[in-house]
Amino acid sequence: MPIFNLITPRVQTGLDVGLETDVVQMVVHAGPMVKFILFILLLFSVVSWGIILYKARSIRRAQIENKIFLELFWAGGSMSNIYKESRQLERSPLAALYRSGFMELSKVKKDQSRTSPGFEGAGESPRPADSIGVDNTRRALHRGKLSQMSRLGKALSFLATTGNTAPFIGLFGTVWGIMASFRGIGLKGSANLAVVAPGISEALVATAAGLAAAIPAVVFFNHFNSKLGYMDAEMDNFILDFLNILEREAARRTPEV
Repeated sequence: MPIFNLITPRVQTGLDVGLETDVVQMVVHAGPMVKFILFILLLFSVVSWGIILYKARSIRRAQIENKIFLELFWAGGSMSNIYKESRQLERSPLAALYRSGFMELSKVKKDQSRTSPGFEGAGESPRPADSIGVDNTRRALHRGKLSQMSRLGKALSFLATTGNTAPFIGLFGTVWGIMASFRGIGLKGSANLAVVAPGISEALVATAAGLAAAIPAVVFFNHFNSKLGYMDAEMDNFILDFLNILEREAARRTPEV
């Protein structure tokens, strides 16, 4: 029993090293087309992992800053103070939405103050000015949401492309390698397993490489899409809350008839 325990780890290590060596040898002895396919798949994989790491970091940062901004927003400070403090939250989509809405509201107030004091509630009919401010802010918020979703979803299409095309690229390399193997069989006039197996195994490496590039891309593409769906709903809720606050403020300043 002790002898078996001493021998078994060495046998497993030898098999692992042998398998890794065989894979390297298959890549080295593969044909030019298969090597070219493997190089393309390697590029797909490297770029995909770069996007995965970048998106994981940026989405995580956006979620953290969204939480900080919501605490700031619901703390009850003035709108101008919230605007100033939110400028530090550069990765927060909600903070960016608030800034776009606040800037649009400020522009409307400035324009109304030049023509009529009604926006501030001192004139005879402040309601039209308030309504214009709310409507313009609503459009600015929705425009800002589209911009933020476009920013957050940037480069995700490459993951989808990798997941859809990498297996077929690998399959093309496999088919090409098998074609070359059968051509070699025809030239040698021998079809025994010792002749066929090396060429086919080299060709199958391309399919394995295609799957290795595609599987992580598909998994993380779906993961990031679910995160973006949650953030999209969060932005919709914030837009409604922000507009409700503005409309309540406009109704409070409206004089009773």
